[in-house]
Amino acid sequence: MKATQEQNDRIAKMTFASVYPHYITKVEKKGRSIEELHQVIEWLTGFNASKVQEMADANITFETFFEQAQIHPNAHLITGVICGYRVEEIEFELTQKARYLDKLVDELAKGKKMEKILREPKK
Repeated sequence: MKATQEQNDRIAKMTFASVYPHYITKVEKKGRSIEELHQVIEWLTGFNASKVQEMADANITFETFFEQAQIHPNAHLITGVICGYRVEEIEFELTQKARYLDKLVDELAKGKKMEKILREPKK
């Protein structure tokens, strides 16, 4: 599947607060913790738990969320399919960042080890 400008625009207008509770539910249902979710979000965006909550409370859009984020330099190592899209092939930067976050949350919920999720180099 190929991402479209319309999908990118929809993601840009979506609020972080509308998705964040679903991330929490998804990981907790699979036995993972909110702290682990926050670790994943912080790795990708640079936002600590209090900043994540502040952004959710402020009802900011994904566009603003990712404009303020400091995307991890290893984010390009996030590969695979999420929501029918191969994340490494998504052309729209905002959509790709949103799908990176979705992919990391999905990996967390599926029980992947944290060092694999966070793309830590092998020792």
